[in-house]
Amino acid sequence: MKFSFKKVMAAMGSSRALEKTIDENYTKNIIDEIEQTPFAVSKSNVLYAGLNELTGYYYFQTVTVGSFKTKTFKGAKLKLIGNNFELELKSDMDELKSDFGNVPNRNVTNIDFEIDKDDISKIKKSNIKTIIITSNKKQEEFSIFKD
Repeated sequence: MKFSFKKVMAAMGSSRALEKTIDENYTKNIIDEIEQTPFAVSKSNVLYAGLNELTGYYYFQTVTVGSFKTKTFKGAKLKLIGNNFELELKSDMDELKSDFGNVPNRNVTNIDFEIDKDDISKIKKSNIKTIIITSNKKQEEFSIFKD
Protein backbone atom coordinates (compact mmCIF):
# COMPACT_ATOMS: atom_id res chain seq x y z
CA MET A 1 0.00 0.00 0.00
CA LYS A 2 1.36 3.39 -0.97
CA PHE A 3 1.62 5.95 1.85
CA SER A 4 0.43 9.49 1.12
CA PHE A 5 1.14 12.20 3.68
CA LYS A 6 -1.30 14.54 1.87
CA LYS A 7 -4.15 12.04 2.15
CA VAL A 8 -3.46 11.55 5.86
CA MET A 9 -3.46 15.31 6.44
CA ALA A 10 -6.70 15.63 4.46
CA ALA A 11 -8.32 12.91 6.54
CA MET A 12 -7.27 14.76 9.69
CA GLY A 13 -8.97 17.93 8.49
CA SER A 14 -6.18 19.95 6.87
CA SER A 15 -7.95 22.08 4.25
CA ARG A 16 -4.71 22.83 2.37
CA ALA A 17 -3.92 19.14 2.05
CA LEU A 18 -7.50 18.37 1.00
CA GLU A 19 -7.43 21.15 -1.62
CA LYS A 20 -4.14 19.88 -3.05
CA THR A 21 -5.47 16.29 -3.17
CA ILE A 22 -8.63 17.46 -4.96
CA ASP A 23 -6.55 19.45 -7.48
CA GLU A 24 -4.26 16.49 -8.17
CA ASN A 25 -7.23 14.15 -8.63
CA TYR A 26 -9.01 16.69 -10.86
CA THR A 27 -6.09 17.04 -13.29
CA LYS A 28 -5.27 13.31 -13.09
CA ASN A 29 -8.84 12.47 -14.12
CA ILE A 30 -8.56 14.78 -17.13
CA ILE A 31 -5.26 13.19 -18.17
CA ASP A 32 -6.67 9.67 -17.75
CA GLU A 33 -9.81 10.44 -19.81
CA ILE A 34 -8.04 12.02 -22.80
CA GLU A 35 -5.82 9.77 -24.90
CA GLN A 36 -3.39 12.54 -25.95
CA THR A 37 -0.25 13.30 -23.95
CA PRO A 38 -0.53 16.66 -22.17
CA PHE A 39 1.92 19.42 -22.99
CA ALA A 40 1.59 21.15 -19.60
CA VAL A 41 -0.51 21.12 -16.41
CA SER A 42 -1.60 23.63 -13.77
CA LYS A 43 -3.48 23.19 -10.50
CA SER A 44 -6.82 22.66 -12.19
CA ASN A 45 -6.13 22.55 -15.94
CA VAL A 46 -4.44 20.39 -18.53
CA LEU A 47 -2.95 21.99 -21.65
CA TYR A 48 -2.68 20.06 -24.90
CA ALA A 49 -0.66 21.77 -27.61
CA GLY A 50 1.13 21.39 -30.91
CA LEU A 51 2.50 23.26 -33.89
CA ASN A 52 0.66 23.55 -37.17
CA GLU A 53 1.36 25.26 -40.50
CA LEU A 54 -1.30 26.56 -42.84
CA THR A 55 -0.35 28.19 -46.16
CA GLY A 56 2.94 29.52 -44.84
CA TYR A 57 1.59 30.75 -41.49
CA TYR A 58 2.56 28.97 -38.30
CA TYR A 59 0.36 28.42 -35.26
CA PHE A 60 0.86 27.02 -31.78
CA GLN A 61 -2.51 25.38 -31.22
CA THR A 62 -3.70 24.90 -27.65
CA VAL A 63 -6.62 23.18 -25.98
CA THR A 64 -7.07 23.83 -22.27
CA VAL A 65 -9.31 21.40 -20.36
CA GLY A 66 -10.34 22.21 -16.80
CA SER A 67 -11.45 25.21 -14.78
CA PHE A 68 -10.01 27.87 -17.15
CA LYS A 69 -12.90 29.71 -18.75
CA THR A 70 -12.95 32.78 -20.98
CA LYS A 71 -15.29 34.80 -23.14
CA THR A 72 -13.63 37.81 -24.71
CA PHE A 73 -13.40 40.02 -27.77
CA LYS A 74 -9.84 41.07 -26.89
CA GLY A 75 -7.98 37.86 -27.63
CA ALA A 76 -5.43 36.08 -25.46
CA LYS A 77 -1.69 35.99 -24.91
CA LEU A 78 0.59 33.06 -24.33
CA LYS A 79 3.93 33.59 -22.63
CA LEU A 80 6.55 30.88 -22.90
CA ILE A 81 9.37 31.10 -20.38
CA GLY A 82 12.27 28.82 -21.10
CA ASN A 83 15.98 28.29 -20.99
CA ASN A 84 17.41 31.75 -21.75
CA PHE A 85 14.32 33.05 -23.56
CA GLU A 86 10.86 34.50 -23.11
CA LEU A 87 8.42 34.45 -25.98
CA GLU A 88 5.01 36.11 -26.03
CA LEU A 89 2.46 35.01 -28.62
CA LYS A 90 -0.88 36.62 -29.49
CA SER A 91 -4.00 34.64 -30.36
CA ASP A 92 -4.90 34.58 -34.03
CA MET A 93 -8.49 35.62 -33.21
CA ASP A 94 -9.80 38.26 -30.82
CA GLU A 95 -13.16 36.58 -30.19
CA LEU A 96 -12.70 33.59 -27.89
CA LYS A 97 -15.16 31.54 -25.89
CA SER A 98 -14.75 28.44 -23.75
CA ASP A 99 -17.16 25.56 -24.23
CA PHE A 100 -18.67 23.52 -21.43
CA GLY A 101 -17.20 20.05 -21.13
CA ASN A 102 -19.33 16.94 -20.76
CA VAL A 103 -18.25 16.74 -17.10
CA PRO A 104 -19.56 19.36 -14.62
CA ASN A 105 -17.16 22.22 -13.81
CA ARG A 106 -14.95 21.40 -16.76
CA ASN A 107 -14.41 23.74 -19.70
CA VAL A 108 -12.68 23.29 -23.03
CA THR A 109 -10.88 26.31 -24.47
CA ASN A 110 -9.31 26.20 -27.94
CA ILE A 111 -6.88 29.01 -28.75
CA ASP A 112 -4.47 29.21 -31.68
CA PHE A 113 -1.47 31.51 -31.28
CA GLU A 114 0.48 32.99 -34.18
CA ILE A 115 4.19 32.19 -34.18
CA ASP A 116 7.07 33.32 -36.37
CA LYS A 117 8.91 30.62 -38.27
CA ASP A 118 12.16 31.66 -36.53
CA ASP A 119 10.67 30.95 -33.07
CA ILE A 120 9.42 27.44 -33.83
CA SER A 121 12.67 25.80 -32.67
CA LYS A 122 12.13 27.26 -29.16
CA ILE A 123 8.85 25.42 -28.67
CA LYS A 124 10.12 22.10 -27.43
CA LYS A 125 9.16 20.66 -24.06
CA SER A 126 12.82 20.39 -23.12
CA ASN A 127 13.34 24.16 -23.69
CA ILE A 128 10.27 25.44 -21.82
CA LYS A 129 9.87 25.82 -18.05
CA THR A 130 6.59 27.73 -17.70
CA ILE A 131 3.62 28.64 -19.88
CA ILE A 132 1.24 31.46 -18.94
CA ILE A 133 -2.08 32.03 -20.71
CA THR A 134 -3.73 35.41 -20.15
CA SER A 135 -7.24 36.21 -21.32
CA ASN A 136 -9.84 38.65 -20.10
CA LYS A 137 -7.79 39.58 -17.00
CA LYS A 138 -7.52 35.89 -16.07
CA GLN A 139 -4.17 34.20 -15.93
CA GLU A 140 -3.26 30.53 -15.70
CA GLU A 141 0.29 29.29 -15.16
CA PHE A 142 1.32 25.85 -16.41
CA SER A 143 4.34 23.66 -15.81
CA ILE A 144 5.57 21.27 -18.47
CA PHE A 145 4.08 17.79 -18.09
CA LYS A 146 6.63 15.09 -17.31
CA ASP A 147 5.73 11.62 -18.59
